[in-house]
Amino acid sequence: MNIALAAYDTKKMLMQQFCIAYRGILAKHDIYATGTTGRLIEEATNLKVHKYLAGSLGGEKQMEIQLESNEIDMVIYLRDAQSVSQRSTEVDSLFNLCDIHNIPFASNLATAELLIKALDRGDLDWRELYKN
Repeated sequence: MNIALAAYDTKKMLMQQFCIAYRGILAKHDIYATGTTGRLIEEATNLKVHKYLAGSLGGEKQMEIQLESNEIDMVIYLRDAQSVSQRSTEVDSLFNLCDIHNIPFASNLATAELLIKALDRGDLDWRELYKN
């Protein structure tokens, strides 16, 4: 499955820790990430990450294109709800695309852990049928 990962600057270290903790599961799938987040994940885990541009330079738009084409099966976008950001409109757009295409979306650690464990159990295998 194709998993897209992104994180606000204040959540990048948390994303690294998440990927270290679930490296075994993530290693079985194709990982896509915005530029800086992808680099940090690669450095921390040695996982191969397909990197978009940095989020602020268009990486989120690249992710949107894959979501619109139904090429991503799950999105984990750790955001900082207490941080006001111009990027929140872009995150809203990603969230809406996930709703339109029935793509599971996590915006916090608790939901990300539920999704990654469900992925490992095979609970998201229905995505293969949905894509075809």
